[in-house]
Amino acid sequence: MLLVGGLFWTLNSSNTAVSDPLRPAQHTLTHHHHLSQRRVDRFCPRTACGGAGSSADMDGGKPNLALVYQAVQALYHDPDPAGKERASVWLGELQRSMHAWEISDQLLQLKQDVESCYFAAQTMKMKIQTSFYELPQETHNALRDSLLSHIQNLKDLSPIIVTQLALAIADLALQMPSWKGCVHTLIEKYSNDVTSMPFLIEILTVLPEEVHSRSLRIGANRRTEIIEDLAYYSTTVITLLMTCVEKSGNDEKMLIKVFRCLGSWFNLGVLDSNFMANNQLLMVLFQVLQRDETSTNLHEAASDCVCSALYAIENVDTHMPLAVQLFQGVLTLETAYHMAVAREDLDKVLNYCRIFTELCETFLEITVRSPGQGMGDLRTLELLLICAGHPQYEVVEISFNFWYRLGEHLYKTNDPALHGVFRPYIQRLLHSLARHCQLDPDHEGIPEDTDDFGEFRMRVSDLVKDVIFLVGSMECFSQLYSTLKEGNPPWEVTEAVLFIMASIAKSVDPENNPTLTEVLEQVVLLPQTVHMAVRYTSIELVGEMSEVVDRNPRFLDPVLNYLMKGLREKPLASVAAKAIHNICSVCRDHMAQHFQGLLDIARSLDSFVLSTEAAIGLLKGTALVLARLPLEKIAECLSDLCSVQVMALKKLLAQDSSNGKSSDPTVWLDRLAVIFRHTNPIVENGQTHPCQKVIQEIWPVLSETLNTHQADNRIVERCCRCLRFAVRCVGKGSASLLQPLVTQMVNVYQVYPHSCFLYLGSILVDEYGMEEGCRQGLLDMLQALCMPTFQLLEQPNGLRNHPDTVDDLFRLVTRFVQRSPVTLLSSSIIIHIIQCAIAATTLDHRDANCSVMKFVRDLIHTGVSNDHEDDFEVRKRLIGQAMEQHGQQLVTQLIHSCCFCLPSYTLPDVAEVLWEIMIFDRPTFCRWLEAALKGLPKEMSVGAVTVTHKQLTDFHKQVTSAEECKQVCWAVREFTRLYR
Repeated sequence: MLLVGGLFWTLNSSNTAVSDPLRPAQHTLTHHHHLSQRRVDRFCPRTACGGAGSSADMDGGKPNLALVYQAVQALYHDPDPAGKERASVWLGELQRSMHAWEISDQLLQLKQDVESCYFAAQTMKMKIQTSFYELPQETHNALRDSLLSHIQNLKDLSPIIVTQLALAIADLALQMPSWKGCVHTLIEKYSNDVTSMPFLIEILTVLPEEVHSRSLRIGANRRTEIIEDLAYYSTTVITLLMTCVEKSGNDEKMLIKVFRCLGSWFNLGVLDSNFMANNQLLMVLFQVLQRDETSTNLHEAASDCVCSALYAIENVDTHMPLAVQLFQGVLTLETAYHMAVAREDLDKVLNYCRIFTELCETFLEITVRSPGQGMGDLRTLELLLICAGHPQYEVVEISFNFWYRLGEHLYKTNDPALHGVFRPYIQRLLHSLARHCQLDPDHEGIPEDTDDFGEFRMRVSDLVKDVIFLVGSMECFSQLYSTLKEGNPPWEVTEAVLFIMASIAKSVDPENNPTLTEVLEQVVLLPQTVHMAVRYTSIELVGEMSEVVDRNPRFLDPVLNYLMKGLREKPLASVAAKAIHNICSVCRDHMAQHFQGLLDIARSLDSFVLSTEAAIGLLKGTALVLARLPLEKIAECLSDLCSVQVMALKKLLAQDSSNGKSSDPTVWLDRLAVIFRHTNPIVENGQTHPCQKVIQEIWPVLSETLNTHQADNRIVERCCRCLRFAVRCVGKGSASLLQPLVTQMVNVYQVYPHSCFLYLGSILVDEYGMEEGCRQGLLDMLQALCMPTFQLLEQPNGLRNHPDTVDDLFRLVTRFVQRSPVTLLSSSIIIHIIQCAIAATTLDHRDANCSVMKFVRDLIHTGVSNDHEDDFEVRKRLIGQAMEQHGQQLVTQLIHSCCFCLPSYTLPDVAEVLWEIMIFDRPTFCRWLEAALKGLPKEMSVGAVTVTHKQLTDFHKQVTSAEECKQVCWAVREFTRLYR
C-alpha cells in the first residue's frame, strides 16, 4: 500500500530534476524551475532550455526522519530568522531530491503533527506536479493507493493538509492515463461513508480546477481526453452533490463544500445545460441567496457558484434552458438585496452586485440585440442602477467593466435609435457617479489621488470618457454647469461636478462654443476663499480646457494669472504646474510671447513646492514653447534654460564627497533630459542646429558626471538617457561628440557593464549608421561592447540573470541591421551575435525576447526585401551564408522554445521569424522544420500520447504552405498547446 521500502531504489538519483517547492506558511523555500522551463545555463549553440537537472541528493545519502522533523520544526518555530533560513534552504534541497518521495510518504504515515504532515503533503503535491517523470510507470498505482490511504487517515487533522493531498491526487490522476474513470472509482469507493465525504468532495473540487493548471504540462491531447472523461461523469458528480445536500440538511460547512465543487464543474464548462436546468441544486442555490439568515461564508460560496454558472453560459444560445433558469433566478434576488442594504450587510450587498453584474455581462449581446424583449429585459440594467444608488462607492465599482463593454458594443453598432434606448440608463449612471465622487463635507485640503477613493475617482473619470458619447459631451457639460450656475450647492457637490466636467472637457467641441468660454471665464474668477479642493479641481478643469484657450487667445492672460496664483500655494502648486504644461503643449504659438515668464519660473523651479513629475512637466512645456521661438533666439534661450541644471551639476562635482551632503545628480540630469527631448525646432537642410553649440558646451559636465558615478547603475542610466535625448535633439549635429562619447562608453563598460551603454550605442547607430565615414567606428564600438557582454551572458544563468543586457544588446545590433547591414554581416562578430541570439530565444522575458526575435526577423528580412538598394545581392549572399551555417539550429531552437520555454504571448514574434526564414528559402526551411519536429518528444514518460504523427505532419503542412504570416502564427499557437 505504502511507498516506503525498496520501491524507489530502482530509480537513478543522478537524473533528478530541479523542481519548484511551494511555500510552507510563513516562509519561503528556494525557487527552481521545472524541467520544461529549465534555465538557460550558458549561451552557446547547444543551449536549449537547460541540460540535465542538478542532482540534489543531499550529498548522496538519505537524511534520517528525525533530522527532517527537526528542520520542519525550525522552519516554523525557530525564533532566529537565520535558523529559519537555514532550515528553508535545507528542506528546499530535500524537496528537489529523489528522497523527497519516500520521506514525505513516511512523514504522512507517522502523523506526528500538523507542520510535518503539511510539509510532507505539500512536498508530495509539488513532486507530482513538477517531477512526476522521476517515477517509473510501475510505481504509479502504489503511489495512488498510498495517497488515498493518507487522505483517509489524515482527514480530521487539518483542512489545509486535506487540500494539499487532494491536489496531489488530482494532479496524479491527470498525469496517469492508466487510471481510467478516476471520478467513478473515487465516488464508488467513498460515497457511502459519511466521514469520507468531505475529502471526496475536496478531490472532486480541485480535479476540474487542475485541468488547466499551469503547473502541469500534460498537453492538449491528454487535456481533451480528461475533459471528455469528466463530462461523461459530470451528472454522477452532480447527483452525488444533491444527495449530500439532502443528507446533511442544514450543515453549513457541507453546503459550502458542495457549492464550491459545483462552481468548479461549472468553470470547466462540462455540465449538461438541460440536466442542470432541471436540477434541484439550482433551486437550493437561490433559496440560500434569498434567505435573510444565510451566513456570510455560505452566502459568498453560493454567490461564487452563481457567478461561475453565469460565466459558463456566456454563449447563451447553446445553453438556453439553463440560461432561462439562471436569468429568472437572479431577478428574484432584488428583495434580498434591499434586505441586505437595510441590515447594512456590505458583504452580502457586494455579493449581490457581483451576481447582477455577471448577469448583465452574460446577457450583454442579447440586451443590445433585442433590448426589452425576452432575456434582453432591461430590468437587468435596473438592478445595476439600484446598486449604483448604494452609498458605498465599492458597490458601483464592481459594475464598471460591464458599463465599459456596453459602451463599446453600442459605439460599434453606431445605431442612433439603439443609443436612444440606452441613453436614459447612462444618464442615471453618470448622475450616480457624480454623487459617488463627492468628498466628505468635513474633508480638508486637496483631493488625494493615491488613496483608494482617489483611484476610484480616476476609474470614474475613465468610464465617463468611454460612455459620454451616448449622452453627448456638450449636453452633459452644459447640464453640469447649469447645476452650478442656477443653484448654490455645497462645496463638495461643486467639486464633484467640476471633476466630472474636467473628465469630459476635451471631448466637447471647442469651436464657437459660448458655454465653454463662459465656464472658463467664471472659473478663473473663483475667489481664493473657496474650499481648497474646489480650487484644486477647477485648476484641473482649466488645464483640460487648453483647446478652448488656444481658440480664444484673449483668455490666455487671465488663465495664466489664475494658474500662477495656484503655483505659489503649496497644496495647489503641482496641479497648477500640470495645467501650465497642458496650456504650453496646446497653445505653443500663443505662449511664445510669454516665454520669458516661463523661463523665470524654470530658473526658480525649486522655490515652488512641486512634485518631481510636475517640475518635469513645467520644463517640458517650456521646451515645447522654446522650440517655436525664432531660430536665432533658441540657442541663447536654451542656454539660459539649461544653466540652472548645469550649475547644479558643477556644484555637485566640486563638493567634497566626504561632507555628508547628497551628491545625487539624477534630478538635474532628468531635467536636462526633458529639455533636450522636447526642444525640437524646425531646422531646414543646411542650417546649423541652434541647440548644437549648447550641447557641446554642456558635454564636459555630463562626461565628468558620468565618470564620477560610473559604478552607480541608476545614475549612469540617467546620464545615458540625458545623452540619448541630447543626440536625438541635434541629430547629425552631435558629430563632434561621437569620438569622445564612444571612447568613454567603451572604457567604462569594460569595468562596469551597464546595459544602458548598449542602448545609447543603438541611438548612435540609428543617427550615424548610414554615414559612410562613421560605419567602421560604430562597428569598432559594437565589437568593443560585445566582448564584455558575451562574458557576462556566458556565466551560469547569464541570460536569465541579465535580461536588460540581452534586450539592449539586440536593440543595438538590430539598429545595425536596419542602418548598415552589410557592415555587420561582413564582420567577424556576426557569428557570435547569431549564436547568442539562438541561445536567447529560450528566454521568457517579455522585452528581451521581443528584442531577440526582432533582430533575427530583421536580419533575415534584409536578404528577403529587394528595396532596390545597390547592396541587395551582397546582403542576400551574406544572409544565405549565415543561414547555411545556423539555419537548422535556429529553427530547431525556435520550435523547442515555443513548446517548452516561452509563454504564449511571445508566439506571434516567433511566427514572424519562421515566416521570414521560409520566405528566404522555402525548400530548405521545409527540411529544417521536418528535422526540428522529428526531434520533439512524441509521448510523455507515462505513455500518454503528446503528439500524434498526423498532428506533426499537419503542422508541417500548415506552416510550409502558409501564404501569410498570421497562418503560421495560428498553426504555432495550436501546435504548442500539445505540449502545454
